[in-house]
Amino acid sequence: MEVINWKGIAEAVLFASGDEGLTVKQIAETLELDENQTRAIINDLKTEYESETRGIQIIEMAGVFQLATKKEHSAYLKRLVESSGNHGLSQAALETLAIVAYKQPITRVEIEEIRGVKTERPLHTLVSKALVKEVGRAEGSGRAYLYGTTKEFLDYFGLKSLDELPPLTEEDTESFEQGEADLFFEKFQNSIE
Repeated sequence: MEVINWKGIAEAVLFASGDEGLTVKQIAETLELDENQTRAIINDLKTEYESETRGIQIIEMAGVFQLATKKEHSAYLKRLVESSGNHGLSQAALETLAIVAYKQPITRVEIEEIRGVKTERPLHTLVSKALVKEVGRAEGSGRAYLYGTTKEFLDYFGLKSLDELPPLTEEDTESFEQGEADLFFEKFQNSIE
């Protein structure tokens, strides 16, 4: 008879849930166990993670469990974020991000029409940095992906909602059409600092 590794499965489920986390009920439903059994599994995992040799922990906030790094490793995580492979966004990515922020939901083809150049790589960069995501499909033939900004975009720029984006002036609208959104973003960043 096969022994089921419930802790391993719970760990994988929590990892896959990312920043959203899961409630005991959601984990229990996924594991097809009752909530008491599930809470015991989570508590066992929490105890294992409390070991000094582990780099992660399970935290609970408002009834939601998620995996998180330990505070004592923050200096190393900061180095990772600041490492050369994680520099800021290119001009093309900034232009693309500005267009998505103001015109969302928008297709890649529509972004390219505004920028006047291909946008596949900058869009891929923005998706990989979780600043932009697919938010649906356009109507009509081909049903192209629609892109919009993410919660991480709001966090990065210190916004509570898209309503806090500065209004576009006619000059800003023209700069989109001329493919100079990076100048707009410089102005935007200065307005929030």
